[in-house]
Amino acid sequence: MRPDDWHLTEDVHEFLSRAGVFLRSRPALHTMQLTVTEKHRANGKHTHTEAPVFGRLEREGEVHAGFYQRTPTGPLSLTSVTREQADALAARLADLGHPVPGVSADHDASTAFAEAWQRRTGAEPVVTTRLHLYRLGTLTPPDPFPEGRGRIVGEQDREHVIRWCREFCVDVGEQHSIDLIDADAWTDSRFGDRNYTFWETPDGTPVSMAASTSIVGGMVRVDPVYTPAHLRGRGYAGAVTVEASRAALDAGAKEVVLFTDPGNPTSNALYQRLGYVLLTNFTVYDFSSTAPEPEPEAEAEAEAEAA
Repeated sequence: MRPDDWHLTEDVHEFLSRAGVFLRSRPALHTMQLTVTEKHRANGKHTHTEAPVFGRLEREGEVHAGFYQRTPTGPLSLTSVTREQADALAARLADLGHPVPGVSADHDASTAFAEAWQRRTGAEPVVTTRLHLYRLGTLTPPDPFPEGRGRIVGEQDREHVIRWCREFCVDVGEQHSIDLIDADAWTDSRFGDRNYTFWETPDGTPVSMAASTSIVGGMVRVDPVYTPAHLRGRGYAGAVTVEASRAALDAGAKEVVLFTDPGNPTSNALYQRLGYVLLTNFTVYDFSSTAPEPEPEAEAEAEAEAA
């Protein structure tokens, strides 16, 4: 596998024209790449001050892997790769002097790239996050179901949704999203393009919330699910997750997925009772330093590819 089999671009349309079929071939595993590229494609422009970067591994006209960076200095979100493919990507990015502060992927792929990046640059990988990825099998509503009903969120609920998303971010330590929300940049956050469902008590009081992505590649991801702390333990999270999952299926989704924190046995047990089945584990690494400065010819090559 040659390093120059990896092709970089800032043009999401070019990326999807070459890698779109590959991404849709495994929609559950490629959930992040599908939703992020679709958001950029739909917007028609990037929503950050720096353009995103997309990469594909292509050889003899066939795409074997891909990644995106929300900004050129952000962490990689990588599809499954072999050790050889990871090493070729690390070599390519290091030769270009392309900064990589971290990587997120299924555990084997993420670890393979982290080790390859360390060999190439000396940057030490540190695990910051572990996640379970679940895929819905047979949806199984909880029994008993809590009193109340699900309701699709409307524009009149916007401030309520934003407040709960911020509280969710505080709970999980998602500072980047907190900063965007506080800067009144809701549409730039990862929550700005979701479909939201409330679970309400019989008197119409919202007590829990679930969001889902739009369908892309036949896949929907439920994220986030949030219940205020003082309302937990009453079955509301399970009820609203069922409502959001059922809505995704009714809309035509073939795959419904969600991520969980492996360290939260309560949520993992809940989603399994609802019919979600563990698909794989994800690991996120941060690197202690960035890539070396590029050689002059490598820098020119990077500029040509990004143009």
